[in-house]
Amino acid sequence: MKRLAFIIFLFVIISSSVMAQNLNDDFAGAEIRVKFYNKTMYYPGSSVDNPIFVHITVANKGPQTLRFKLADDRMFSIDFNAFTTKNTSLEKTDTIIRKRTTNRTVYFREIALESNEEYSFVENLKDYINIESPSLYYVEVLFYPELYKSRLTKLTSNRLTLDIKPSPNATAAGSIAVERKNYNILTPEAVSPDIVVERTIIARQNNQWDPYFLYFDIEQMLMNEPVRNRKYRTLSAEERQRMITNYKIDLMQKRIDSDIVAIPESFEVERTTYTKTEGTVTVIQWFKYDTFREKKRYTYFVRKRDDIWLIYNYSVENLGAE
Repeated sequence: MKRLAFIIFLFVIISSSVMAQNLNDDFAGAEIRVKFYNKTMYYPGSSVDNPIFVHITVANKGPQTLRFKLADDRMFSIDFNAFTTKNTSLEKTDTIIRKRTTNRTVYFREIALESNEEYSFVENLKDYINIESPSLYYVEVLFYPELYKSRLTKLTSNRLTLDIKPSPNATAAGSIAVERKNYNILTPEAVSPDIVVERTIIARQNNQWDPYFLYFDIEQMLMNEPVRNRKYRTLSAEERQRMITNYKIDLMQKRIDSDIVAIPESFEVERTTYTKTEGTVTVIQWFKYDTFREKKRYTYFVRKRDDIWLIYNYSVENLGAE
């Protein structure tokens, strides 16, 4: 009986080893890269008030198609390791511990990358790691291509050096003001709907993402699509914010709603109509290609909120080539 138990145990060990090796072979061409997103000065504090956004890229450097699972809640797909200069690990947040120790349904999608293709998204480091003191830290990302609960294989990114400054206070107000004097805080202005649309298109032509998103109702844009809408309504406030952030990243990388982020060579406002709270702006836009120009009519739907006109939807009509 003991001999049979030993044989079964040995068989399980060998099977697990073979399975792990096969998984490692499947992801041999995968590469994980991480960098700071819109790098600025970082301080201790909450993830909401003092976020540390990082840009994570999964790249296929191999010759074969790379397939992996990506959870809608990224905490079930990635991890952060953060170390002090003495190689002491920082603690995980209560949020990530609670999520991973509670039975819940994990929604995910399967992604396939061909050779040399990449997939990127942005996460807030402070959602994963408690950073309570100013110091120098080293940070890396662990990616689980079969999700966190199936950790037979994981991929490790490059390391970042994270410099956490002391929190600003009254005695340091002067120095902080000097360090931040070149930072411009963008705020929307109470201008007419046609000016809102003009500024948005010009920002896109100049590849300036912050001014481009300034007059968008991003939450409503996300919810215009029925599947995203249904999912969004089931999420917590924290998860909704994460979904909005990822939606913007998907727009920036033209993975969804590519018409709204297309860059026109030129444009002309055709007609603007609005009431006290709702309006539309139609714009003729020309897109240049190698041998022809394409002409389209964009209709931007705008809504007034706190005296600011925001774009909340759009439609596109193809007008042919020139």
